[in-house]
Amino acid sequence: MKKIYVIHENDEWVVPLRIEFEKLNLPYEEWFLNKGTLDLSQAPPEGVFYNRMSASSHTRDHRYAAEFTGAVLSWLEAHGRRVVNNSNALKLEVSKVAQYVSLNTFGIRTPKTIAAVGKEEIIKAAKEFQGDFITKHNRAGKGLGVQKFANIEALEKYVYGSDFEEPVDGITLIQQYIDSPSPFIVRNEFIGGKYYYSVQVNTSEGFQLCPADACQIGDAFCPVGESVTSKFTVLENFENPIFEKYQKFLAANGIEIAGIEMITDREGQIYTYDVNTNTNYNSEAERKAGVSGMGAIAKFLGEELGKLQ
Repeated sequence: MKKIYVIHENDEWVVPLRIEFEKLNLPYEEWFLNKGTLDLSQAPPEGVFYNRMSASSHTRDHRYAAEFTGAVLSWLEAHGRRVVNNSNALKLEVSKVAQYVSLNTFGIRTPKTIAAVGKEEIIKAAKEFQGDFITKHNRAGKGLGVQKFANIEALEKYVYGSDFEEPVDGITLIQQYIDSPSPFIVRNEFIGGKYYYSVQVNTSEGFQLCPADACQIGDAFCPVGESVTSKFTVLENFENPIFEKYQKFLAANGIEIAGIEMITDREGQIYTYDVNTNTNYNSEAERKAGVSGMGAIAKFLGEELGKLQ
């Protein structure tokens, strides 16, 4: 029997999707790819394969999960299997440089960014910026390595101090800080390559913006506390001309399910700074708005499975 196969490395993030599969009585199986073997002489099973591998997998002691997933996706694609968020999507998931280069190709504005390898190079790159700037990891997720600086002296203290976070791929990004008139960013969710909804996220508590319920209750990299239920607000009837560019960008990169984050500066210019192909949703915000991201994903995957039957 053909199934939906969910490729991932974090059980907590899949819980809501399991519930939606059960509601729709959809056959599914999970491939937890933190380790394993891959026999290249064998053909993969028939079905729909949904790639939910995360850029932050290494923070959960799954250092090579993304690399192993890349191998599995190549195998699946070579055999013509239906893959949702394919190997090219994974490439962008684990590299913000790849994201920005592709976004710019579609006329989507990103903050000025310089990629640097080596501490001296990080300091050198930062001297190209005027005003506040931030650092972040190229392969990140959960706001890894995000720090804001007002001057080079503060950056040097961080880079050469004990608190410096070494990126897993060695690449640190130095990026223009976008000064927004309000402490919010907007995350735009796409399912099946089509716009689903937008959620406003309060950034006043920091840059760790993981929306998953698991982040709110047990992930040290994501915000916790009494205020988290109001941190995420689904926006009603939100529209923006940039969505057309987003959809073209997603289609060209084999990304069918994603959350794209943007921020608006004081002049009204929109900057897009992150693409999450392993997207999660905040259940409290969704309940208030009467929507369900995981429900929509399950429905989409079920429809794709139906096309194979």
